[in-house]
Amino acid sequence: MLDEAVSVQQRADVAVAACGEPGPVTGQAAQDCGWAGTDFHRLRARLRELALTDAGLVEIQARADQLLAYDQWMVRQSLNLAFTAHPDARTEAARLRINGLGRPAGDLRRLRDALRAPAARR
Repeated sequence: MLDEAVSVQQRADVAVAACGEPGPVTGQAAQDCGWAGTDFHRLRARLRELALTDAGLVEIQARADQLLAYDQWMVRQSLNLAFTAHPDARTEAARLRINGLGRPAGDLRRLRDALRAPAARR
């Protein structure tokens, strides 16, 4: 599931960055962000449905959910800034600082890679 989450993240990162590009934001960027938000929502629902009992796995599950929640939030905030109903200089300045999902995206990849590492040693 984390492989799928990282794949969605990669697409979302491009879409979110497009929301911060100078000039008008394209409808394609909006559509891509919309799909990414939906995908993050579905991934989080599936993640929460996992009936885990091992304390270590429950902790990993909670961390993955937290990171996906951030991604989902970032997609929504990027759309809000890119397609605000009341544009002003402050909103535009904030929008132009958007350049992707940021460090938490890397944290999810590292979590996924850390889970893979023990399996690779077997």
